[in-house]
Amino acid sequence: MQIEKIKIENFRLLKNVSLSLQDKTTVIVGRNNSGKTSLTEIFRRFSKRDKFKLEDFSLASLSCFSKALKAKLDERNDSLIRRLLPSINMSLLIDYSDNKDDYGVLSNFIIDLDENIEKAKIKISYRLQDGKIDAFFSDLTDKNTYDLFEVLRERIPMYYDFEIIAIDTQDSTNISKTEFENYKRLIRTDFINAQRWLDDETIKENDVLGKVLSSIFSNASKDSAPDEMQKKSQDLDMVVKQIQTTVDSDFNSKVEALIPALEIMGYPGLSDSKFTTKTTFDAKTIIEKNTKLLYEKPHGINLPETYNGLGSRNLIFILFHLFDYFRQFQSDEIQPKNHVIFIEEPEAHLHPQMQEVFIRKLYEIADTFSKQLNNGKNWPVQFIVTTHSTHIANEADFESIRYFLSKGENELQTYIKDLNEEFSKSENETDKNFIHKYLTLTKCDLFFADKAIMIEGPTERILMPEFIKKLDECNLSNQFTSIVEIGGAYAHHFYKFLDYLELKTLIITDLDSTKPEKTKKGIRYKACPVSIGEKSSNSGLIKWFKYTSNNVDLAKIRSKKTEDKIEGVRRIAYQIEEDSKGCCGRSFEDAFIISNPELFKISETEGKNLEIKAFKKAKKYSSKKTDFAIKYAYEKSNWTIPLYIKEGLLWLSENESNKVLSTDLIK
Repeated sequence: MQIEKIKIENFRLLKNVSLSLQDKTTVIVGRNNSGKTSLTEIFRRFSKRDKFKLEDFSLASLSCFSKALKAKLDERNDSLIRRLLPSINMSLLIDYSDNKDDYGVLSNFIIDLDENIEKAKIKISYRLQDGKIDAFFSDLTDKNTYDLFEVLRERIPMYYDFEIIAIDTQDSTNISKTEFENYKRLIRTDFINAQRWLDDETIKENDVLGKVLSSIFSNASKDSAPDEMQKKSQDLDMVVKQIQTTVDSDFNSKVEALIPALEIMGYPGLSDSKFTTKTTFDAKTIIEKNTKLLYEKPHGINLPETYNGLGSRNLIFILFHLFDYFRQFQSDEIQPKNHVIFIEEPEAHLHPQMQEVFIRKLYEIADTFSKQLNNGKNWPVQFIVTTHSTHIANEADFESIRYFLSKGENELQTYIKDLNEEFSKSENETDKNFIHKYLTLTKCDLFFADKAIMIEGPTERILMPEFIKKLDECNLSNQFTSIVEIGGAYAHHFYKFLDYLELKTLIITDLDSTKPEKTKKGIRYKACPVSIGEKSSNSGLIKWFKYTSNNVDLAKIRSKKTEDKIEGVRRIAYQIEEDSKGCCGRSFEDAFIISNPELFKISETEGKNLEIKAFKKAKKYSSKKTDFAIKYAYEKSNWTIPLYIKEGLLWLSENESNKVLSTDLIK
């Protein structure tokens, strides 16, 4: 059985979101405060039946409490009031095609009568209890919103509770309530939290490993555990009992030797009982309190766990927890049909290569446990990994990535982008393959950036931080801006991807002006100064302006207005005529020289002569672009930014209004 889709309503930033899960591993990415942790938290709350608070309701849903109160004061019927009251909901669409021969606890959630249907729907709600409307709103008026929320903060945990219903996937009116325990028996949920305290020196070195091993031992001791687990547990328990018998016998002989001395002191008297000793050992406690992880070194020296790197400790910690959760699954009296494990930020302390191996091999671990420790029986686990790591995000299968984006005019809320859904379309196949390969090779951080700049080559990449620093009006240095070197020939593959991420992006490219020349093989277009050019060889410009020819009319491109260069969240920037110079560069180097002729000992300051000299001078740097960039980034910094780049950066630095509803009401 697998969870196919999740829908969440009214929880924090997750006002109304849906996401599909891969059958093995789903990777959650996105900027900070985009709702990734909220996904983990709502599963945690529902699996443990932890009460929600007023602050857990989405900001948009808070006004619904006021509307429900007004309806109550207007003496409207209870069914209307209940519809107005917000609830926190999580719905799961389940595919149980693998369990059609053995429903077990799943039968509580299958309420349709069609044998051909292999899906079920479960809705878990945190809602006002039945019959509690009067108590919930007692003594309230609609005069003061602040007072209302102060009262509701106390009453929500008192009058709200959990409800679980099964819903017919073919008829949403056909529902059936069921017990919460049925849900817990159906789906097991475990968590490996982001805060693992591996670098906290106040925590004893045996705490991390000992508690996990203790849990493994406890599960092995259960009657429902597999036979081989129980046998190992019993063997260990027998060893502990033998130690206990030896200690008891030895202690009691020593106590008897002390009795003559005690008699001198008048003990035991007539009313005093003779005493003995009993030492109690518990295998679980021994393991938890006394187990240490040591690392073998030469000359018989074993170093403690804390002497190893945090990355290795983190990896060991995760693997032990996975093994523990697998053993817990095996030992459950009624084995769940599905097991969801959340792993938050596995990249903590792991070097990049280890991060990549981890996400590639994660499900192999589950398969290994199934084959070697479960008699080949499948462990129906689904991993949900939340990460800020470009190495994990770019190494993961493209189809497994879910991108969390928060935005909003009046209140901030999360939107979830399913890359599998969008880029599985046949028309996007070429772009998808290119982007995935590019992300895997370059590890660029588009999934986590606030904004992005796509550039032609190393010259712009090296100089871009200086451009941003020089622009006083530009606040990009205070934002997380990803700079991606992609080249003019490939930028168009990213257009749809950037639109889908809704990532504000500046694409800096070149005019690449050309003119026709006769050759033995016919007419060929050669690079030339802009003023005498007829076409452009830049495929990025061709795709942007949706031209069909491989060579684009240069005059039309140069005549484009600013609004023509903006498409949704994207803006393209290419060389334009420099103010007061009366000429335009063909490439970045041309434009930079035209903007700063004195740096290159060019006496002309404007017009065609400046353009031609800049074109010839730039040719000399065609094989030394990196040297060119380093020279003007670090050695000579007193120069002017080319106008097309300046205009583009100023556009990128503009922040759209992103108003958030005031939270004063719930403070």
